[in-house]
Amino acid sequence: MRRYTEWFELLASKADKVKAHAARRDGAAVHDFRLWSRIYPATGQEGYVPVAFVFTGRTEVQRASRMRRLEQSARRYFAGTPYPWAGFTADYHQAAPVVVTELERITADPAGAAGRVWRRLGREEWQTLSKALDNPDGERLYRVEKEQSRRRQAEREAVEREAQRPVCTRCGTKFTDERWLWVQQHRTLPHRELCDPCLDDHYEQVRAEKAARIQAEEAVAREAAEADAKKGCGLFGRRR
Repeated sequence: MRRYTEWFELLASKADKVKAHAARRDGAAVHDFRLWSRIYPATGQEGYVPVAFVFTGRTEVQRASRMRRLEQSARRYFAGTPYPWAGFTADYHQAAPVVVTELERITADPAGAAGRVWRRLGREEWQTLSKALDNPDGERLYRVEKEQSRRRQAEREAVEREAQRPVCTRCGTKFTDERWLWVQQHRTLPHRELCDPCLDDHYEQVRAEKAARIQAEEAVAREAAEADAKKGCGLFGRRR
């Protein structure tokens, strides 16, 4: 498995070493720089070309022991790398899937090699070859977990943002997004503590009070003018 992995990591002719090294962090992108991808067709799965071992002979216990020894010694080559900050998902893009079986198991199964006679190293159950080569805990699940994590983060941020939303000091109503953005952009203008309806009511009240004040001042002025006019007239309305 070490020699297989070393071969899988050989760069293709004229491949850019710097770009190939950077692509190691980008999943399957690194394979475009590797020699094996020029020789083997795409597998449709994550990782390198699968490797299969078929054990035979001796006893069932001995065959199981040999498979366990292979599993222990080759783990670093077939086990995926855990995705950072993910759940139980693993990055298999630079791992070689290894499946094992027994010739006796294949001949005993009515479906032969198409039956549930394969075990993927790192797993316990016996599966069909296609199932064994699948990566249900790989990138597919990682993308689901990543999307779920993104949604949870967005929900947390929405809750935190809502907790910070200003409340009108007059009516107690929370600000709309538009009003909140406006007060953030106009920090020096007055009445930033009021929501839009209360702000409209406030200015309507100011206009009404101003109009009432003007009317009152005009009424006082008229009364004063009338009083002055009366003082300037005689008993019969003649000016002295």
